[in-house]
Amino acid sequence: MEVKEAFAGNEYLAGIQLLLALPEHQVPLVGGSRPSQNDIWALARAGNELVSIAVEGKVAEPFGPTLSEWLAEGSTGKAARLAFLRRELNLNEELAGTIRYQLLHRTASAIIEAKRFGAPHAVMLVHSFSPSRDWLPDYEQFAKLLRAESAINTVVSAGTRGGVHLHIGWVCGNEEYLSK
Repeated sequence: MEVKEAFAGNEYLAGIQLLLALPEHQVPLVGGSRPSQNDIWALARAGNELVSIAVEGKVAEPFGPTLSEWLAEGSTGKAARLAFLRRELNLNEELAGTIRYQLLHRTASAIIEAKRFGAPHAVMLVHSFSPSRDWLPDYEQFAKLLRAESAINTVVSAGTRGGVHLHIGWVCGNEEYLSK
C-alpha cells in the first residue's frame, strides 16, 4: 500500500499498475562478470506507458561498499564498469568516493531494463523497513548527485538518464512485516 501511495504523487506514474514482478532479477552490466541483482524488478504500466522498476529492499543492512571502497578492491573491468554506469546515469562530474556503489548500479539496472522493454520510464525504489531509517543519508547523498529531491514516501523525477525518464524514491515499509 505504501508503495502505491508513493507513486500516486508523481504526475507520470500516478495510477501505476503492476504487470510483472521478478525476485532476485539479474541485469548484466558492462565491465566485470557480476550482474546487478535487484531484490525485485518489476514491469508496470502508467497510463499507456511502460515503467521499469528496480527495488532495493532494506532493513538494517547497508548499501554495500562506497565507491572508494569498491574501487580499492582493484580488479579488471572496474574502470569500464564505472564509465558505463556514469554514461547510463549521465554523470559527467567527479563522483564522491562516499557514494554507495550499489545505488549506482541498481539505478542503472532500472534504466537498462527500461530500454530493453521499450519503457520510457525507469524507477529505482528503496523500500526500507528500518524503524530508524538506517542508510537514508546515503540515499539522500545519491539523490543530490542526481539533482533530485530526496523526499520520503514519494517517487520523484531525476531527469532523463540514458535516454529514459528516471524517477527515484525511498519508501518506508510497514514495520508489521518485520515480524511475519
